[in-house]
Amino acid sequence: MASQPLPHDASQPFVSIVIPAYNEEARLPHSLELIAAFAQAQPYSVEVVVVDNNSSDGTRAIVETFAAQAPYVRVLFEGAQGKGAAVRTGMLAARGAYRFICDADLSMPIDEVGHFLPPALSDFDVAIGSREAPGAIRYDEPWHRHVMGRVFNTIVRLFAVHGFQDTQAGFKMFRAEAAEALFPLQTLDGWSFDVEVLFIAQQRGYRIVEIPIPWYYKSNTRIHPLRDSIDMFTDVLRIRWNALRGRYRR
Repeated sequence: MASQPLPHDASQPFVSIVIPAYNEEARLPHSLELIAAFAQAQPYSVEVVVVDNNSSDGTRAIVETFAAQAPYVRVLFEGAQGKGAAVRTGMLAARGAYRFICDADLSMPIDEVGHFLPPALSDFDVAIGSREAPGAIRYDEPWHRHVMGRVFNTIVRLFAVHGFQDTQAGFKMFRAEAAEALFPLQTLDGWSFDVEVLFIAQQRGYRIVEIPIPWYYKSNTRIHPLRDSIDMFTDVLRIRWNALRGRYRR
């Protein structure tokens, strides 16, 4: 895909920033301020889609209050628990020509989004933020989290998505056509949803690129190392089983 001019038509934003949010009242206000400053500084139109994933705190009220002053921000609700469920809802409801998954903690600075878009990036369908690609930098990550991530990535490369050093950073860009084709086929609602989506994309021949990012470890992460590692390994096997059963052929 050749580089293209950046459109200003707000009826179809150039980029949608999709944020899954479960009990994020502490982190969202600051993150939304940073995202708003980024959006207002761009030469193209941006929409922000926050998906409240059945939160029990003030997440939804915070986003609604913010959206009252920023009409390019909207909040959706997804009752099925899990990051994957929230992301699927947001990506399919988004209207942007490019659709970016963004963690609420902004462990990757939001200004890095430009590296995932034309004209900085071309000839891609899916761009995945990587903490392992040449040029990436990790800040303050505990050694045990790094080891856990490398073990899981080895499993992913052996059994599912081949050729990529990091599939689990929470920052990924999809062209609209790719998002609308891939996310209806997603079956996993938990942490491993992105492995499944990338597996389908690779099986269908989509162009996937890995983008090095600066990544800052946040101590209030929601990942439970042992439990989630077991669940994610089980999910990788489920992806292979779904593929054998033809679940991704639609």
